[in-house]
Amino acid sequence: MPDDGVTATLESERPALRGLAYRMLGNLSDADDAVQDAFLRWVRLGADQRARIDNPGAWMMRVTSRICLDMLGSARVRRETYVGPWLPEPVPVGMPAGHAGDPLDRVTLDDSVSMALQVVLHTLTPAERVAFVLHDVFELPFAQIADTVGRSVEATRQLASSARRKVRARTDDAAPRERHDEVAAAFAAATGTGDFDALVAVLDPDVTLTSDGGGKVSAARRPVLGAANVARFILGVLTQRPHVRVSPIATADGLGFVVSEDGVVDTVIVLGVRGERVSDVWLVRNPDKLTSWR
Repeated sequence: MPDDGVTATLESERPALRGLAYRMLGNLSDADDAVQDAFLRWVRLGADQRARIDNPGAWMMRVTSRICLDMLGSARVRRETYVGPWLPEPVPVGMPAGHAGDPLDRVTLDDSVSMALQVVLHTLTPAERVAFVLHDVFELPFAQIADTVGRSVEATRQLASSARRKVRARTDDAAPRERHDEVAAAFAAATGTGDFDALVAVLDPDVTLTSDGGGKVSAARRPVLGAANVARFILGVLTQRPHVRVSPIATADGLGFVVSEDGVVDTVIVLGVRGERVSDVWLVRNPDKLTSWR
């Protein structure tokens, strides 16, 4: 067992490392596994080895990043057999500091954990994602990141630049938060009244609905495309479940919603808004990704 000093060091670094690992992996359970692995490696060092490390936090961040890089490779293989579309795990925001249910210890208000960004990050190569998160989110120098990804400093700089271009291409036209919330409220009003025409009007003609059930609950096995199809899907689901309750929630993207039945949350709805309309509807239904909401 580690002594009290080692334990205190580990616990002081846990919030930052969890935030780092979640941003890279998009899954809280995987993030906790990565952090725990980094902790074990720190504990296994001899006392003399630990004493020679000037900055334990930097050491653990580097080790956690390498663990995440390895995990990203295996995650791609796992997702080839995932049932239906895969979405990152949404995390609640606004919990008080120290709350036992707060998996990221008050880092979730940061836009860098938004569903919109997480979806884009998971289209990048593992090395691009690590370089982007470490540099653009955590502001680490490229020399340190290069050591983590096993590339030259210049190659690492190019990785981050490539990732940045891809992220901006998918997120720069997102509506500002106030407008996002106005559109989301109109979306909720239309779904609440079952007004098909009003719902179509608030959806972008090229809107995409992605539903992640992980093969454990009912969900669309493929993305639903187009305003009319998405509106029919949403209203059809609500018609089949007349006793569900749809409640507004704060998300890192802006106003979102939770769907619950008998007091149990079974769906988190996050919206992407571009211009004046909803461009993306993300439905997370896999119960493994909703534990923080229960």
